Amino acid sequence: MPTYISLFSFTPQGLQNIKATTARAEAFKAKAKSKGATLKEVYWTMGEYDVVAIIEAPSDEAITSLLYSLVGQGNVHTHTLKAFTAGEMEKILAKMD
Repeated sequence: MPTYISLFSFTPQGLQNIKATTARAEAFKAKAKSKGATLKEVYWTMGEYDVVAIIEAPSDEAITSLLYSLVGQGNVHTHTLKAFTAGEMEKILAKMD
């Protein structure tokens, strides 16, 4: 299943309700599961981004739908990266000319 790394920044609303951040993460985990995705890890971070999540989802469309639902709640903005394991990267490199 494809892996995605999402970098989240809190919005003013998300900061105003910061004490609920872990509860919101649990709700997101349940929502992901209902859409066939898995929230593998969540880390609250210091620096440019406030939260980093590792998510497995069946497709680009599935992760996009899931993240749009999350962003629509108004607590975070997201930047998402599609990630590849070493094995997946080897297959990609094997297709090079």
